Amino acid sequence: MNTAWIIEDHAALRRTLVRVLNAEAGLQCTGDFDSCEKALAALGRETAPDLVLIDVGLPGMSGLEGIRRIKERSARTQVLVLTVFEDDDKVFQAICAGAAGYLLKTSSAADIVQAAHDALAGGSPMNPRIARRVLEMFSRLAPKQSDYGLSDREKEILQLMVTGLIKKEIADRLTLSIHTVDTYLRRIYEKLEVNTRTGAVAKALKEGLV
Repeated sequence: MNTAWIIEDHAALRRTLVRVLNAEAGLQCTGDFDSCEKALAALGRETAPDLVLIDVGLPGMSGLEGIRRIKERSARTQVLVLTVFEDDDKVFQAICAGAAGYLLKTSSAADIVQAAHDALAGGSPMNPRIARRVLEMFSRLAPKQSDYGLSDREKEILQLMVTGLIKKEIADRLTLSIHTVDTYLRRIYEKLEVNTRTGAVAKALKEGLV
């Protein structure tokens, strides 16, 4: 039997959630609180639940801070956000704090129960609209591919280095003097922030520069 706690300041909704969870086979709501402070106090006295459903906008300590503290005290507890807030900042902060999933209060009872099971099984349940926004957020946060400001000629020389050509062979291939190739190599090393040929080749391969 998986145990669940609810942290929700709206009394009627909290009672409804208790009934919904207790009506589901394999789930039992063993605690419901109207603030994070009360839930954390109980966490110090009782066995931590398997699942916590928590609102973000709570009086006193915010749900976001509550998530962090719950996860610090019981890493195994899965925390599922159930809130009216769907702005990017709240979603991102909740995920960073350790929330396993993020649902809106407009979700049906069936969706909430399914999300609870999914979270307990190791999933990351989210309202479809929220999931799409999360993907967009992380896409924007993904590091942009950089070519370190390498010129076309510098990229060409780096490519030849990766294929194994030595300095004289590069000079012959590109019809350049050894001195000119040396100058290009110094610029490449400086831009890639490396000091050796090996370092330049390794970075080029690792970051897909050629």
